Amino acid sequence: MAYPTARRLTCALLALGCTWLAATPAMAREETLRPDDIAWLRRDAFDLNSDTVARYRQLGRDRFLNEQLTDRDSDDLPPEIAQLVASYEVNRTTTEEMLVSLQEAQQKIKDMPEGDAKADARKFQQQHANDLLQQAQQTELLHAIYGSNQLKEQMVWFWLNHFSVYAAKGRVRWVAADYAQNTIRPHALGKFRDLVMATLESPAMLEFLDNPQNAKGKVNENYARELMELHTLGVHGGYTQQDVQQLALILTGAGIVPPKRGGEPPRLGPQMQPLYVRKGLFEFNPNRHDFSDKQLLGQTIKGSGFDEIEQAVDLITRQPACAQFISRKLAQYFVADDPPQALVDRMARTFRRSDGDIGKVLRTLFESKELLAARGKKFKDPTQFVVSAVRLAYDGKPVVNAKPLLNWLNQLGEPVFGRLTPDGWPLDSAGWSSSGQMSKRFEIARAIGTGDNRLFTPEGSPNVGAGFPMLTTRLYYDAIEPSLSAATHEALGKAASQQEWNTFLLSSPDFNFR
Repeated sequence: MAYPTARRLTCALLALGCTWLAATPAMAREETLRPDDIAWLRRDAFDLNSDTVARYRQLGRDRFLNEQLTDRDSDDLPPEIAQLVASYEVNRTTTEEMLVSLQEAQQKIKDMPEGDAKADARKFQQQHANDLLQQAQQTELLHAIYGSNQLKEQMVWFWLNHFSVYAAKGRVRWVAADYAQNTIRPHALGKFRDLVMATLESPAMLEFLDNPQNAKGKVNENYARELMELHTLGVHGGYTQQDVQQLALILTGAGIVPPKRGGEPPRLGPQMQPLYVRKGLFEFNPNRHDFSDKQLLGQTIKGSGFDEIEQAVDLITRQPACAQFISRKLAQYFVADDPPQALVDRMARTFRRSDGDIGKVLRTLFESKELLAARGKKFKDPTQFVVSAVRLAYDGKPVVNAKPLLNWLNQLGEPVFGRLTPDGWPLDSAGWSSSGQMSKRFEIARAIGTGDNRLFTPEGSPNVGAGFPMLTTRLYYDAIEPSLSAATHEALGKAASQQEWNTFLLSSPDFNFR
């Protein structure tokens, strides 16, 4: 891969500075964690910070893992971060209110005569949509950095990528925050079937994959195809084009409540009224549904309305191919680009036996010997790199401006909700380790390591930064320094300043692999 070898990295870092050795007096400390503990914890969380290590020391591995898997609703944030997140318009306005406001604004613009005023109104609406998207992105990144249940935070990111939506399409920017916080987050460690249903009923997914246009006589297969190929069974999952067509018929009538109806149900005849389903902004409109019987994956699903959708999701998520596909992707994210098949098979057995319990599948993974055997071999994707670098460098210090996080991910090409195609960002290292990628990563490491960023500068303030972080801390000497390679030690010993030392550490292979 294109990441520099240890020797090349050492030469690159030495070219930046060569005279200063970080001299820190010996520190009284608790017993150093074993290398296995550090390697395990770096996979479980978005790498290390002091709170994560302290909690692990207090509980031990088994209790630490159990607490994360059972405390599925924990989304605790530090008070300052919770206050920042709550200040965002996108988090204090209901999705329904935003879509109604959008509808009214669009109608107002439509009614305006052509001219500068109309053009300005369109620009304002576009900027407002972009602001809402940035707030949704910042909310997710702040949770990833400061969330108390780090395994859950990783799974929220994993599922956001797996069930990917593209913000620039249609009204997705307006509903992206709702998708992350109210669709993905509550189900991140629960039953996979429930997660699939939650995404199916979400305005973001329906909008992105065109299912509101899927109706009897005007069938749109987009969502049906991606639901099987990308979300559940995989491209080699044993389904046929006929299965795609049949699932598309099953999904006819599943859409989004039109804001212009003011929340009222559609006009329905007496026979159809009992079949109408409304959940938030999701609606199943029986007037638009194909009630014919369907043949899906060899099973007959009688035409009955919304029940067909639930039967189809049950059938699909209980296929052996689904267990294999999801287990492999989880192992690819946490363990290796090409994970051991024996591990994938054990995870798939757990998936089937537990009816798709994500927490139990993760327990099989995190209790496996294969996880530790792959230590130091899994390259961080851009989100993992940025989140882990901020967690280590600032170690719980609350930021006041999250926009630099977005800028860094945009530079690295992995913005949240930014994947144009529905397949999500790549999980293997090849997508993120080109020479251009590594150059940008080193620049971001420098911005974080030197404090040359605006994380602690309120928006609108002319000042920059709040001083550089001090990475030569107890956390470093206890949990990081013992496992560093000789090449990284040599490079750090040649740094000309603390800022340069920080940059070298965050740029090192030891930090960029986990």
